[in-house]
Formats: sequence, structure tokens, C-alpha cells
Amino acid sequence: MILAITGGTGFVGSHLIDHALETGHTVRALARKPQAGRIGVTWIEGALDRPKSLATLVEGADAVIHVAGVVNAPDRASFGKGNVAGTEGILQATRAAGIRRFVHVSSLAAREPTLSNYGWSKAEAETRVQISGLDWTIVRPPAIFGPRDLELLDVFRAARSGFVPMPPKGTRVSLLYVEDLTALLLALADSADAPSIMEPDDGVPNGWDNRDFARAIGTAVNGAVGKPVRVFSTPRALLKLASAADRLVRRRRAKLTRDRVSYFCHPDWVAHKPPPPALWTPSVPTPQALAQTAAWYRAAGLL
Repeated sequence: MILAITGGTGFVGSHLIDHALETGHTVRALARKPQAGRIGVTWIEGALDRPKSLATLVEGADAVIHVAGVVNAPDRASFGKGNVAGTEGILQATRAAGIRRFVHVSSLAAREPTLSNYGWSKAEAETRVQISGLDWTIVRPPAIFGPRDLELLDVFRAARSGFVPMPPKGTRVSLLYVEDLTALLLALADSADAPSIMEPDDGVPNGWDNRDFARAIGTAVNGAVGKPVRVFSTPRALLKLASAADRLVRRRRAKLTRDRVSYFCHPDWVAHKPPPPALWTPSVPTPQALAQTAAWYRAAGLL
């Protein structure tokens, strides 16, 4: 197939392009800046707010996989511009090109749009997809991890020190290795099933208690017989203070924003709508995937 992909220079998108090429697909990918040439990939310089570049991106494609999105922004307007208006732009280009298949990467945060500006923007984007008239599937990944991810890097670094702060006690989260996610997205690009919303995960029933997740990262970083990690369940008030400190130190690069504190403290980020087993099942056990991620961080000099 010829796949038009947004977000191809990001964490998930870069893995998706790798996986697409490995399985024989041809890729057209959107990028804000010039990219190195690659066999099988046509880079389209542009952005989601540039209709001409979007029209060029989808030209001749068999399916569109919309991965691009804003995960960190200073206010609701910025989230709206990146996630809502950006989604509407690629939907319009897809319709104009006569393409039917549209796979949209959303987030579990869309289930709780009142908790955060991020969740609100992902829910609004989902609404645009559902009324688009296209042959759509919405994928709501849980916490995604793997090589090249920088969002969970701080947790891996904390595990190396032996002390890991996590959200308040009682919060649960589903996990998904990036390679398993890309396998699902490619399967969906070639699927003709009825429109649906899917929430994939690693197959662990009822997800992970965040403390168990932290201990699993500790094992991946320090080894099964290495230094065990101590997990501190952080109260919401302390997370808010930490958020202010992170903003003061890292400014626009801060990871723990006030918006994120809101949904980090929500007790249920467990996936509840798995894809049909005949279509996809996760293939990499999470402990193995965490170890592979830790190994990549070390090789990249990040851990």
C-alpha cells in the first residue's frame, strides 16, 4: 500500500515508518524540516496548518494514518490548534483526494475531556473524525514506551537512582510497546471493518498499578538482582508543586505540566476496548520491552 503518514519524525511515527517499510509498504510522510533521503519514503515538507502540503501528502495514497499531535502545550488554544484544527486539516485533505481509509491515533485521555486541556483536544479531534464521512478507526493508545521515547525517560533515570515518584496510590495504567502499536496501525490501514474506537494494551488484565510499573522499570534498568527501587506515591498537592518547579527549571521543555498533573492523578487509565484478536494481539511482553527500551537509552547515552 501507499500510506500517507503525519507525525513521521516523532516517536511513534518514526517507528511506524520503519515498520511500514519492513512490511513492504511505500510511505509518504509529512515533515516540517527537510529530512535525509530514504528508499521507500517520500518526504513532504509542510505542516498540518498548510493545506497545500497536506494535499501533496495524501495524493495517490491508499490510506492515511494520522499520528501527529500535540502532547504538551501552554494553554487550551494551543492544544486546539495542534490537535483539533490539525486533525480537521488532514481530514479535509483526505476527503478532497477521494481516500476512504483513515486511521486516527488518539489517546485514552479523550475518555475524560474535562480533566485536562489535552484530553479535551483529543476528544474534540475524535468528534471531527467520527463525523468525517470517511472509513475511520480511532485508536486510543495507553502509555506508550520504547526506543526513541523521551516522555518516560525521567522515570527510567529515577529508577536508576533507586527512588521513583509516581502518581497517587490507587492509580492504574495500561501500557503498550511502540512496536506493537505500529503493528496494529498497519493492520488497520488495510482493514475494511466498520468504524470503531479501539483501546489496545499489552494484554495485562486490568492494567498495571503504577507502583508495579515503577518496579518493572527498575528491573529493566538495574537487572533482576540489582538495586531494587523504592516507589513513592506522590500526593496531588506535591505533584502540583513539582509541576511549578519543572516549569521554572525547564520552561517550555517541562514534562510535568499542570495539565498533565490533572490526568496523572486520574485513577483509571486502563484500556477497556481491545481490538479483535483476529486483527491484532500484542507480541512483546512488557518486561522484555522495558528491558529493550532501557538498553536503547544506554546505547544513546541517555541513561
